[in-house]
Amino acid sequence: MSDKNASDAAAGKSDREIVISRVFDAPRDLVWKAWTDPKQVVQWWGPNGFSITIHEMDVRPGGVWRHTMHGPDGTDYPSEAVFAEVVKPARIIFSHRGGKAGTPAIEFQSTWTFDAEGDKTKVTIRMVFATAAARAYVVKEYHAIEGGQQTLGRLGKYLKEMASQDATAHS
Repeated sequence: MSDKNASDAAAGKSDREIVISRVFDAPRDLVWKAWTDPKQVVQWWGPNGFSITIHEMDVRPGGVWRHTMHGPDGTDYPSEAVFAEVVKPARIIFSHRGGKAGTPAIEFQSTWTFDAEGDKTKVTIRMVFATAAARAYVVKEYHAIEGGQQTLGRLGKYLKEMASQDATAHS
């Protein structure tokens, strides 16, 4: 594919994507474990004020992650993810289906990358929707961009707490 075609393909995809990144002051292995360990992911997953109940979490290609996010207003958001690719500790790709009960299901492919930057880790979330309209719906109705930023904020807070507990345990 020529550079022009590659940029055209990327441009065509951009109106269907949400991309959010953040650098954490934590090593990649620690960030990976916080994402893949159900006991840890329940501590930080979701936007501010949300909690999560994990029904099943099998982080491997073909594995399923079924969970329910509980909104601060009591609304439940059942979700299911099927893992397509799991490359420890670098990348997780899954298809997502879920949303508020009684509304059209939200579907997208999500790629999470974990890039080591010295002793820090850059996490990038890339959500790709079937259409620009599907992306726009999720942004408007579910505040997906803000929710993704808040989720990474909660992960950052969790990682700081873990580092603090680790430092206290070793002092």
